[in-house]
Amino acid sequence: MAVRTPDHAAASLGDRRRARARRSEERTVTIAFAKTSLPIIGAPMAGGTTTPELTEAVARAGGFPFVAGGYLTAEALAPLVERMREATSHFGVNLFAPNPVPVDREAFTDFVTALEPSAAARGITLDPEPVEDDDHFDDKLDLLTEHPVPLVSFTFNLPTAEAVDRLHAVGTQVVATVTSVAEARAAAEVGVDGLVVQGPRAGGHSGTADPTREIEDRATVDLVRDILAEVDLPVAAGGGVDGEAMVGDLLGAGASAVVVGTLLLRSDEAGTAPTHRAALAADEFTETQLTRAFTGRPARALVNDFVRTFDPIAVDAYPAVHHLTKEFRAAAKKADDPYSLHLWAGTGYRSAQEGSAETIVKDLGAGFARE
Repeated sequence: MAVRTPDHAAASLGDRRRARARRSEERTVTIAFAKTSLPIIGAPMAGGTTTPELTEAVARAGGFPFVAGGYLTAEALAPLVERMREATSHFGVNLFAPNPVPVDREAFTDFVTALEPSAAARGITLDPEPVEDDDHFDDKLDLLTEHPVPLVSFTFNLPTAEAVDRLHAVGTQVVATVTSVAEARAAAEVGVDGLVVQGPRAGGHSGTADPTREIEDRATVDLVRDILAEVDLPVAAGGGVDGEAMVGDLLGAGASAVVVGTLLLRSDEAGTAPTHRAALAADEFTETQLTRAFTGRPARALVNDFVRTFDPIAVDAYPAVHHLTKEFRAAAKKADDPYSLHLWAGTGYRSAQEGSAETIVKDLGAGFARE
């Protein structure tokens, strides 16, 4: 599947290119994530992992926090944004951009059939009908244009030019998550102000705009260099970050800030489930893998029994598979079962430490404090 460049009904591609060129020439405002004292960004880990306490700890440390808007309604997101606004003037909100992928019904049905025995053993009845949704995207975009924030980032797909224009109109900077040079070029075409370059070694979901593609393994620092050679935009970068040395490497490659997620999973303020926390430090979990088994979209997790059993037959069907396995995963969490739970983790997971996120962020970024 080729990367899709979203269209804008009111402007031609040439108009958008000229507008982007003018913004580049006139750019005097620093991208929001480069305004903090430390060049560290707390990744927006949706589903409850990024808590208000975690974002506040990142802010206290001098880093740039993100409110995770994924899986939330606009009504649930609003108080989190307001709480963040009270804590700092430097923050962002992350949204899942809609990216429907046609569901192969036969393959989906086969996956349901394969999962049914394990589900039944937990007293769960699976719904064989694929469930689709857009994660309340329009409502959340309305919220953020009515109550502007410094920066909005998009993942799972590029924003449309219309969405970018709406946010620009209220003074909000816009950032797109990209995983390839092609995605970076396409993001620049719709007028974003910056990029979050996500390397393939990042934990959790890949932000790729093409979730059906095979994602090749490569170092994030190399991806950053390739993208900066093609696109003149400020860049934050993450994926496989395992300590201060890699922070230095990514900054040295041209990134303005470094995104950390996995390194915060064991922090005091993170909403990481106890089962997940324990698995990150357990000797029995020795590797990570990109898998579609849990949600139908590539995501890096610790390799456990669920991954070994269901990854070979996993289907490209997000969010249908996410909804299908949701109750199953909840049951595994309740039963303290690490072998069936989605244990998101980047390749640097062995470096995740316990303690305050404020201390973790300070230790990572202190040597690179901005003047």
